[in-house]
Amino acid sequence: MTRHEEQDDTGRRVGRRPTALRVAGLTLAGTLVLGAAAAGWAYWHLNRNIRSVDINSALGDDRPARAVATPSTSASPLPAGSLNILVLGSDSRSGKANQELGGGDSDGARSDTAMVVHLDTGRTHATVVSIPRDTLVTRPSCPLPSGGSTAPASGAMFNSAYAVGGPVCAVKTAESLTGVRMDHYLEIDFSGFAKLVDALGGVDVTTTEDIDDDQSHLHLEAGTHHLDGKQALALARTRHGIGDGSDLGRIGLQQMLVKDLLERLSGAGLLTDPAKLYQVADAVTAGLTTDTGLDSLNELTSLGRSLRGLTADRVRTVTMPVVTAPSDPNRVVADEPQAGRLWASLR
Repeated sequence: MTRHEEQDDTGRRVGRRPTALRVAGLTLAGTLVLGAAAAGWAYWHLNRNIRSVDINSALGDDRPARAVATPSTSASPLPAGSLNILVLGSDSRSGKANQELGGGDSDGARSDTAMVVHLDTGRTHATVVSIPRDTLVTRPSCPLPSGGSTAPASGAMFNSAYAVGGPVCAVKTAESLTGVRMDHYLEIDFSGFAKLVDALGGVDVTTTEDIDDDQSHLHLEAGTHHLDGKQALALARTRHGIGDGSDLGRIGLQQMLVKDLLERLSGAGLLTDPAKLYQVADAVTAGLTTDTGLDSLNELTSLGRSLRGLTADRVRTVTMPVVTAPSDPNRVVADEPQAGRLWASLR
């Protein structure tokens, strides 16, 4: 009998291999339990990151009609209807990270960036329409979370809606301006945007002129640059160091960033790299506020999977047609009828 064998009670020789297999099985079971626990914690953590606002309840039925759903010919269980999403970049200084990136600790927040993202039926093509923050609009009365409502205002800057009434007023003002029903709302703050860019390994951008903006702390020579999260945020915010110093020059930079981020997301191999996927998901959800229709990881994942056929080259970026406001040379107003035709194409 070898030293690796022993006898049982009947005198038969029994190897130690079954014991080793039992140990291996217990180890595997323990690993699976720990893995499931880690996955459960990750899901809880990401879900907990997301903040939401019940915009539908706040605004009720006094809104543009929803787009008529086109019957799907696909066997896929994923949604495929057209969709309009109001996406805001908030300059909130809440929290230490946002204060450091925002360059101050001022109270309140404004919508530093505003885009209407229209997904065509089938969700393989999209149009991203930027609304200049300096656009003068008629701001409607908006309900407040504490009760009561804001006063309507004519000749108000578009981004003032968020400042006086938060996401609910931003959506109501966007719908009033465009006549388009906003099916969903997404808002990302300074910190969340910078973390997302870093999680994706940075972005590559090409500028056609030097950028020298002390206010955004961005100084770049004309050419191609690889930017980290903090630099990309500065690029998205810069306006005084490019063009005529208006919001229109900045919008072009923001649209360039959107295209590069889409390319990064589609080429990041997230589905085959769980660690990378978690890092990106944590970055996205950490600075995210949504409407209640997108306030869970399951709902956001479903939206993301429905966009699997959408690539950067199928995304059209445009700016709402505007002209200089008669009342203020530093402000703009919608250029009609061109702006109206654009919005009608998205309904």
